[in-house]
Amino acid sequence: MLSGIILSAAFGFQPVRAETAEDARLARQARVSVLKVGTGERARVEVKLRNETKLKGYVSAINADSFTLTDAKTGASTVVAYNQVAQVKKSGNGFSTMTKVLIGGAVAAGVIIGWRIVKPALCDGGAQQRAPC
Repeated sequence: MLSGIILSAAFGFQPVRAETAEDARLARQARVSVLKVGTGERARVEVKLRNETKLKGYVSAINADSFTLTDAKTGASTVVAYNQVAQVKKSGNGFSTMTKVLIGGAVAAGVIIGWRIVKPALCDGGAQQRAPC
């Protein structure tokens, strides 16, 4: 008995933490999030791990129990197990600010030009008393 205790202390066995239902739920949720994003250089994500580490890059491969995250700048790949993930967020919210400004300007120009064309047709030179005139 004493020899068993000494051997276990010498080899430094660490207690294994059992996976709880919450851990399984978070892992499932992480897997679903990664599957939604997909793979490829346009599948950019920000991953927060349970140990508070943050990773950024794109998903280059998806496996049953893990996914591969590749840093776009360095090209370094990291295999991340779903049970290590606390949160997965899609990087970039679509359009850049410049694109949004250009779209807004195009819409405004369309409304102004449209009104300049439609108003004369509706108002008939002032003879009609309709609401937009």
